[in-house]
Amino acid sequence: MPLQPLLLEVLADPVDHGPLWYHEDKELLYNPRRRVAYTVSGSIPVMLPDEARAVDEAEHEALVASQDAAVETGRRGAEPQGS
Repeated sequence: MPLQPLLLEVLADPVDHGPLWYHEDKELLYNPRRRVAYTVSGSIPVMLPDEARAVDEAEHEALVASQDAAVETGRRGAEPQGS
């Protein structure tokens, strides 16, 4: 189940307070600056810093390559990057 549009508008990384990339197909929120991923369980993002997992170089490159399909959080009318 996708995250609600209003939630996408207000979500930010709990550590650096910057925007995240929401990859609905992978059920995760990704911070490319810190290279950490937060799990989305059902339609609930798990945004605890201790629950974030480090992303290795290969996964980072794959997430960057699929950035056009991701939604950036913290934006009014959040839409996929390529829109």
